[in-house]
Amino acid sequence: MEVRPLVPFFCLYVSFGATLGFLSGAVPLILRAQGLDLTEVGLLQLINLPVGLTFLWALALDRVRLPVLPHRTGWIAAAQAVTIGLLCLLSLGEHWPLAALLGLAIAACAGSATMDIALEALVVETVPADRRAFMASAKLCGASLGGILGVGVLVGAYETLGWANAVLACAALDLACLLPILRYPEARLRGSRLSDRAPERLAGALSRLRTLVPRILALGAYFAAAYLISGPNTLALLDLGVSLPQVGFLTGTVLPAVNFVMALVAGGLAARFGTLRLIAAGGLGVLVTGGLMAAACAAGAAWLAVAATVLNFLCGGILGVPVFRMIYTWAQGPRPATDYALLFGAAFFAAMPLRVAAPAIAGGLGWPGYFAAVLPVYALAVAWLAVTIARTGPESGAAP
Repeated sequence: MEVRPLVPFFCLYVSFGATLGFLSGAVPLILRAQGLDLTEVGLLQLINLPVGLTFLWALALDRVRLPVLPHRTGWIAAAQAVTIGLLCLLSLGEHWPLAALLGLAIAACAGSATMDIALEALVVETVPADRRAFMASAKLCGASLGGILGVGVLVGAYETLGWANAVLACAALDLACLLPILRYPEARLRGSRLSDRAPERLAGALSRLRTLVPRILALGAYFAAAYLISGPNTLALLDLGVSLPQVGFLTGTVLPAVNFVMALVAGGLAARFGTLRLIAAGGLGVLVTGGLMAAACAAGAAWLAVAATVLNFLCGGILGVPVFRMIYTWAQGPRPATDYALLFGAAFFAAMPLRVAAPAIAGGLGWPGYFAAVLPVYALAVAWLAVTIARTGPESGAAP
């Protein structure tokens, strides 16, 4: 697979990972280290809410073409410009009320999420099916590198940079990552048949929705369970006595780097061994890490919790590629931006209540009881996703 065509996509995935990483990853760690209650930390997950609500405006991205640039590229540029502007405004608000900062952070996240669904529609329309495993790998590698920059670097340098410079650095990265996609030959790769396509009839749209609903439910269960078993690991590390700089380095640098490597490798593995086998192997690995986290928290062994967290990201990196490869396949239809937003966004939104509640649940059960409780939930969710994938066609991910 030639690497050069992946570069514009990779850059925007870096931007997406860095922006969301800083807004929804770095800030909760900083506030928890300053003594914020676990329940309140959970509420900060609302910054991610637009990622789950993109299906509400995705239809506009399919139907409306902005002037000057090609269809998808135009939306990518417009959404990224809005995100950059909001980040510049956010950089001025270090001492503003928390509600104002939260509102701006949510709006900036909405801009980045809108860019993402336009980008994924561009993937569906211009990247051949046999290359999408590598595109999914590029997505997760880029998002991992973005996490390193948005969480690891900016948290690690936060005391030196301060609020304004940290936010402006994120905005500058977003601008730099936008430039390569502006030269992408979208019109030539999409072809005239897509631009001349007739609107989908209501009956066809309803039939398409009925097809997508079981897949959305399976993905929603998977995303919720994956967060339950993996998301609160950083908070558990803090409560086990690992310092904020150490947690920031592990979760923002070491772990995304591991995830980067695994996502890079997983593209080839998915193409060679198939989606279901990779999901089974990765899911089993994540279950093992959950058991190790329960044991580490029960014993108060911070070193074991760190090792389990690293292993968790390794197995999660394996899982990401086949999951997103299936999402690309399932999004093939007359409205790819809408389909992707429903498959990923609506599934993410369905998982939001558990994302918000997870820290409070851990506070009530204690970390050992929490990780023990989520193990069967995760096992069932992975099994449901595997069955859904198996029913849609060949293991390679072919659309039904």
